[in-house]
Amino acid sequence: MPEGQVVDKTETLATVESLQADFEALGVKKGMVLIVHSSLSAIGWVCGGAVAAIIALQEVLGETGTLVMPTHSTDLSDPSQWENPPVPESWWQTIRETMPAYDPDLTPTRSMGKIAETFRKQDGVLRSAHPLHSFCARGPQAQGIINDHSLAYGMGENSPLGRIYDLQGSVLLLGVGHSSNTSIHLAEYRADFPTKRVVTEGAPISEAGSRIWSTFENIDVDDSDFDRLGEDFLCSDASKVVQHGKVGIVDCQLMPQRVVVDFAVDWLQKNRGK
Repeated sequence: MPEGQVVDKTETLATVESLQADFEALGVKKGMVLIVHSSLSAIGWVCGGAVAAIIALQEVLGETGTLVMPTHSTDLSDPSQWENPPVPESWWQTIRETMPAYDPDLTPTRSMGKIAETFRKQDGVLRSAHPLHSFCARGPQAQGIINDHSLAYGMGENSPLGRIYDLQGSVLLLGVGHSSNTSIHLAEYRADFPTKRVVTEGAPISEAGSRIWSTFENIDVDDSDFDRLGEDFLCSDASKVVQHGKVGIVDCQLMPQRVVVDFAVDWLQKNRGK
């Protein structure tokens, strides 16, 4: 959204201090493991932009808390799968042979928003090694969350999402809906449904100091029904643990990751492909 439109829709600007108060009122607490999905423009005009939002989150989490964000770079994928936009088939092999390898420090995010893209560059932030589905984390649990991110099935059990589940972490939807909630992908790996299938993906990585094009298995993940899943979740008894509140001008949701993942496994088995 253009900045002028953000200014026009904002009556009172947000600051580090006001955002910190909003996060605390929503239920963010010191020591949490918190994965955040965000839209900066949805918050309204923020003095300091993405940097202010990150500082406010880290102030509320404190030194014992761990902040996590998805930092996916799906443009490093096999060009035969590209749709937005597609490229000529005559380019595919050249792309596979010449695209620079994934570099956790250099490779930018794609469609993750300004907050996540800014966070990945902060001093002390660790980024996982997956070329398509990386996550970043900062805090005492960061290394355990980020390390050993499996190349195959990159949002499954051996991923940061699985580690957050083990740590009983929380999910903050900051100006976005459940279509952006990557934790539901973990449920896709765990659930059994008729349309579930394994696909082969590819990406350029560094191995033993050399760039290679690596192929690996994944399930065919699909977020097209995540909003409908989220609506049903909010109407269920499980939603009693969801905390609601405004951050800036936008309504937000804070929830235990385990609750939404467990609900999503059951929902997908009952609804997807039927």
